[in-house]
Amino acid sequence: MRYANRADAGRRLAPYLDHLRDSDVVVLGVPRGGVRVASEVARYLGAPLDLAVVRKLRVPWQPELGFGALGEHGVRVVDPDIVRESGLSTAEQESLERLERAELERRVHRWRDERTPLPLASRGAVLVHDAVATGAAAEAACRVARARGATRVVLAVPVAQEDSLTRLRTVADEVVCPQPVHHIGSVSAWYEDFAPVTDAEISASLTAAEGPAPAAGDELPPKRPPLGRPVEVPTSKVRMPAVLTLGPTARAVVILASAGGGGLRGPRHDPCSDQVAAVLHRAGLGTLLLDLLTEDEAHTLHNVFDITLLERRLHAAAAWVRRETGLPVSYCAADTSAGAALAAAAADDDIRAVVCVGGRPELAGPAALARVDAPTLLVVGALDTRLLGCNRLAADWMHCDHRIEVVPDATHLFAEPGALDVVAELTRDWITARLAEADTQTLQGAR
Repeated sequence: MRYANRADAGRRLAPYLDHLRDSDVVVLGVPRGGVRVASEVARYLGAPLDLAVVRKLRVPWQPELGFGALGEHGVRVVDPDIVRESGLSTAEQESLERLERAELERRVHRWRDERTPLPLASRGAVLVHDAVATGAAAEAACRVARARGATRVVLAVPVAQEDSLTRLRTVADEVVCPQPVHHIGSVSAWYEDFAPVTDAEISASLTAAEGPAPAAGDELPPKRPPLGRPVEVPTSKVRMPAVLTLGPTARAVVILASAGGGGLRGPRHDPCSDQVAAVLHRAGLGTLLLDLLTEDEAHTLHNVFDITLLERRLHAAAAWVRRETGLPVSYCAADTSAGAALAAAAADDDIRAVVCVGGRPELAGPAALARVDAPTLLVVGALDTRLLGCNRLAADWMHCDHRIEVVPDATHLFAEPGALDVVAELTRDWITARLAEADTQTLQGAR
């Protein structure tokens, strides 16, 4: 997916940070390009805007290659591997750092224009850049925020290289990126308009952010999540009650399936499904909360473990969602429906991602698991040793992109404080990342 410009990237990135809209945070744009993205994020969050000024350290004879970065408050980040591979001597490195430190101080003075940096002590900081390649500048920006007293640091970027994000997760408390890519190449390729951001634009963004916040209704997205509506999903024998929640800008639908036999009462009021659904809505995804069994059917234990029955109903639900919405479909399944979700995904190449939460994925069977192509995340509580063994067995049979995430100190139902938050965030990150990968492949195929 290419962004029209940095403002468009900011508007698309902002909903992924919806959980911060009522928090005491300051949005910090990384000059130059990150400031334009950050101004849209700050506007969406209703948060103040400031700068996290950093200066890249570039290899002189290979300017596209950065070996580190400098930041305000004496922050210095250097990648020793790149220094070694580039052949930079200690004297050359020190000379470059002196020059870039002096330039950084000049820019701080010019951009801030007598403005005092906003206080970050006891507040959260949201670092925003327009892209991340090596990650050196982003890492320096995170360390700048720490040096200014931020209690929580969130890094948000529209597009980034995956291996850099992995390292940055050790520096920031949270990393948000709707479009992680294996190889970013030229950053400008991800934007239709990648014009340079001028000093005047940076100052203007800070000035605009100092004005009164927009009144309610002035083009700000609503804080309330989209409302779900009861629907009936047809199958060959029954019509399954479900709840479909679809915002106006939803880009995919996640079917949250269980086999508890509660009908509307089951998935609608299941704490795990509700919490995961809420986080998915804030990330711009639609949901279908669905129980694969009627209340009467669930009284027979055989039905709960009838993977063929559950698989057929889930397959019918995916087909119905595509007809009704025209959007791609992913699965998030619990209990025995986890096995059904993987069996259904093995027979459906259009499923974008699967997440199994405390479920029984091994019930799909070795043959079906070996055929699954959809990237699959298996989430298990660390204290649920029985299910942990079942999930590891399933993983051994799978050949697709898959991973087991073990939630510390959590049991089967994730009832421990904070455990459901972890489950919801893992689900969101896995599905949004896979959707972004699919968008990237589509874009590359169109070139």
